[in-house]
Amino acid sequence: MSGALLVAGTSSDAGKSVVVAGLCRLLARKGIRVAPFKAQNMSNNSVVTVEGGEIGRAQALQARAAGLAPSVRFNPILLKPGSDRTSQLVIRGQVAGSVSAASYVQHRDGLLNIVIEELSCLRDEFDAVICEGAGSPAEINLRATDLANMGLARAANLPVILVGDIDRGGLLAHLFGTVAVLEPDDQALIAGFVVNKFRGDPALLEPGLRQLLELTGRPTYGVVPYADELWLDAEDSLSVVAHSVVGTPAPPRGDEWLRVAAVRLPRISNSTDVEALACEPGVLARWVSDPADLADADLIVLPGSKATVADLSWLRERGLAAAIAEHAGAGRPVLGICGGMQMLCRRITDTVESRAGDVAGLGLLDADIAFGEVKTLRTWQTPLAGYEIHHGRLTRSGEASWFDADGEPQGISRGAVFGTHWHGLLDNDGFRRSWLTRVAAAAGRAGFVVADDTDVAGRRDAQLDRIADLLGAHLDTDAVLGLLEGPPPRRPHVASELRSG
Repeated sequence: MSGALLVAGTSSDAGKSVVVAGLCRLLARKGIRVAPFKAQNMSNNSVVTVEGGEIGRAQALQARAAGLAPSVRFNPILLKPGSDRTSQLVIRGQVAGSVSAASYVQHRDGLLNIVIEELSCLRDEFDAVICEGAGSPAEINLRATDLANMGLARAANLPVILVGDIDRGGLLAHLFGTVAVLEPDDQALIAGFVVNKFRGDPALLEPGLRQLLELTGRPTYGVVPYADELWLDAEDSLSVVAHSVVGTPAPPRGDEWLRVAAVRLPRISNSTDVEALACEPGVLARWVSDPADLADADLIVLPGSKATVADLSWLRERGLAAAIAEHAGAGRPVLGICGGMQMLCRRITDTVESRAGDVAGLGLLDADIAFGEVKTLRTWQTPLAGYEIHHGRLTRSGEASWFDADGEPQGISRGAVFGTHWHGLLDNDGFRRSWLTRVAAAAGRAGFVVADDTDVAGRRDAQLDRIADLLGAHLDTDAVLGLLEGPPPRRPHVASELRSG
């Protein structure tokens, strides 16, 4: 059986996904057969795999880093939050019902068996498996049902690296405290630390890291600097903040910018669809949540949603629905993707997700949607690449076809209002350029020039290479990869040391 290690974090969005992707790319460069693994993910950003299942988007990116196609094996358990209390449960890529935090404990043993079985198979097939934790292992209120952090580490005897985001402040306390609250057998598997997103002179941090070593008996394997360019394929909606700019906008090729307002829905899903637009020079994409934010927008994007009817109601309550209708009525462009497209239609019949029955949509597209019990999971490769993940189906349309794939209409449009169930559609460079030219004309931005050399897939691979380069330069990779041979000698128990001191 091959080696494996677990990358955990002091919090969500600490950099676990990035470190796992970087390690996968580093190992793949060395000719080592490596696979990513996240036992349980909670995210509404997902992709369709080679088996026709569904996994978290971060695991698909990590698979790309390893030179692999996305597979349900890399993320056997996926939770997709539909409300504050319930999540859709996806097992090995397929929907297996809904669970609440209280009811999840009833599934724990069966899910743990699935997780361990998948990890064991990967370890038999690959030279190395780099596992990613979820949230933080310090969430001791959830320890009894934990499958992704110390529950996995204990079950599979995995060494654990703890990553923390120093850009948030208070990191040394976070690293120490995370170890301190764990029970002794969990603490024993924490091998050391990685500081992520550091700005400034590392010499200023060194005294703190030295004291952290003295307090915990655990080394810091590296201090990884902050890098602005690492923004594609965000793990979850935590990084999607209203009023924030998407990515790092490049200057326009012409003499005008194209301004994109992407609505930050409460139950947003596959927010990464907007990132392809943000890769374009001269496109300024922002996440918005108020009607005033739409006033100067050239293009409004309604992204996917895990709760279409509830988020549609939110649009109306916030006054956004009226502002979107006014924007479209002036002939300016609107794009709806998946749940966003469903909201643009005349009627939604939902007896599955919200169970609200018939609901009036925004009516900007003459089409109707009906939700089905069976989720559509489908990938497309030619002539355009994309994928579908949705319960809602287009049952009637009086609109023109926006584009065809395999001779079948896959999008609808009315004037400058566009809708599709496809995710990843805008990653197709030629299609995106042609459509943006049409959008700029409708928005009256004659001075906006679409770049002819933007390569979204290339940007994604360049980002993975950049992550690997950063880890190679700033991480003690020999020590980290040495952990693949098994946990280090048992470290001191932090809490007991403090009590005895």
